[in-house]
Amino acid sequence: MSVIAPNFKLSEFIKSILDNAFWILLILALIGIPAVQVILFYIEMPVINGELLTPFLALTWIADPSRTLPIIKAFMTTDLFRIAAFPGFGFAALLAAGTIFVERKMLAKLQLRVGPFYCGKIEGILQLMGDGLKLISKEIIIPAKADKPIFWAAPVLFVATAAAFVALIPVAPGWVVADLDVGLLAVFAIIGFFPIITILSAWAANSKFPFIGGIRALFQMVSFEIPLILSLLGAVILTGTLNLSEIAASQSSFPWIIFLPIGAIVFFVTMLAELERIPFDLPEAESEIVAGWLTELSGMMYGLVQLGTYLKLYAFAALFVVIFLGGFNGPMLWPPFPEEIITEGIELGPVTAQIPGLPVFSQEVLNGILMFVLKTVGVIFFILLPRGVFPRIRVDLLLDLGWKKLIGLAFVNIFIALGLLYAGILGPGGII
Repeated sequence: MSVIAPNFKLSEFIKSILDNAFWILLILALIGIPAVQVILFYIEMPVINGELLTPFLALTWIADPSRTLPIIKAFMTTDLFRIAAFPGFGFAALLAAGTIFVERKMLAKLQLRVGPFYCGKIEGILQLMGDGLKLISKEIIIPAKADKPIFWAAPVLFVATAAAFVALIPVAPGWVVADLDVGLLAVFAIIGFFPIITILSAWAANSKFPFIGGIRALFQMVSFEIPLILSLLGAVILTGTLNLSEIAASQSSFPWIIFLPIGAIVFFVTMLAELERIPFDLPEAESEIVAGWLTELSGMMYGLVQLGTYLKLYAFAALFVVIFLGGFNGPMLWPPFPEEIITEGIELGPVTAQIPGLPVFSQEVLNGILMFVLKTVGVIFFILLPRGVFPRIRVDLLLDLGWKKLIGLAFVNIFIALGLLYAGILGPGGII
């Protein structure tokens, strides 16, 4: 038997729903539709039935759904869509959100805990939404003696740098935000900004724990960036290009990890250090320095850094896939599209119709996206796994590993790549 709270009033409940509906419709009418109309002026309109669609007629899709798909397909070719939705920030943020949820549940299972459970009917699926609303609603507290402009700017710069990193990753043939001829050099340049932003944020907080964490992050990132860069040069030697799309396409027959396993191992270890993941989480050592360089961040400033951290995690995992696991190459798993859409009529029998705008993606692109996502999710799983099974490494052992062992292994990887190239086994004119 259900019990209704004594202060519950059905009329007030209905009134609140109607109020919300009114404001949603008002915002949609005053802001949403004009914004869509403005965007349509920057989209190259499709030709439908021999007539060029104009922005003034584009909204007729409300009355004529056959215009919807061509307009959507035209919008998907714009830079705005690639940057904001796919394969840019929106796609990466969606995978990052899934990573946060999976990490919590996986660690809970490893440690015989429940993990997120109450927020959402299925395994706490809405916990991330609850945390986001909590961070948005919490007060942002700025330390009294902090350097406020730098302190405010650091989280925004961190997210922006992570988003720039994401923009260089090709997720399918022809689908990349910035397809640069020197894409790998751009990756190295962007990675170099993370320690600068970290130490600026730590220094601007004017607090001892953030400063200690910032110093740790600085020497950790600097000591591991050199072997990280060297570990990728083997693939560059064998492909003869710095373009990430071309590096991925060059692995149509086999991934480079088969011939360069040492480089893949070195890159994976240095990637963990760059991400400040266990066992290399000294900059955020909770048992020693509270939260390291994140100690004084609160509210949505902390939320932005967390978002940037998981965007960075996705970008590194995707870079590993592109360099060593063949990127979007793989067996054709996506079924082919029928040339025509066939529907059954009641009296007319089979009716064959061509629907404008279909398919939105080609079979090759969809299969490339599928293979890329599967490989990236697998790499992310192995990035998350050490957090549940390894302790934190000592500082002296960390520096010894970065400056001595990993740099030596990275040079061994380069010599292997040069041997395969000059022996005529791989590379231009190779027998494989």
